[in-house]
Amino acid sequence: MKKIIIRKADITSLDVDAIVNAANKSLLGGGGVDGAIHRAAGPGLLKECRTLKGCKTGEAKITGGYRLPAKHVIHAVGPVWKGGNNNEEKLLASAYRNSLQLALNEKLKSIAFPNISTGIYGFPKEKAAEIALREVKSFLEEHTEINEIIFSIFDEENYNIYKNLTG
Repeated sequence: MKKIIIRKADITSLDVDAIVNAANKSLLGGGGVDGAIHRAAGPGLLKECRTLKGCKTGEAKITGGYRLPAKHVIHAVGPVWKGGNNNEEKLLASAYRNSLQLALNEKLKSIAFPNISTGIYGFPKEKAAEIALREVKSFLEEHTEINEIIFSIFDEENYNIYKNLTG
């Protein structure tokens, strides 16, 4: 049975097949969830990320999970919000779709997402949540292979947005 779960949690603590990292284009770590994932995973993650030679906005790449409970990390690069007239919505949707496609390709059954692009990248939080939920629901309508998708929400504001949008 396919499930979408909204959970107030630290994504680095989740025991799932993959967690999604809200990565920057370099894939070499940064602030927010990106930095937290790199710290929790340990130096092996950075070493593997160096071999990937970065990632374009809207795309995603996969690595091992190293010291994380998750077996894999899917690094998704969301857009920086520049007012909404620079394909930000399409690029964010693409980051979610490409992450889900990687999970499908790797035959993963459970995946956890953070709030991609809503931190320092400045994407409006409610709009980002609407896009994330729409893309995940649409993907699950076509693909029954993934059993569980968790939106791992760290802060109260985003958690309330997701809860309100999902009823």
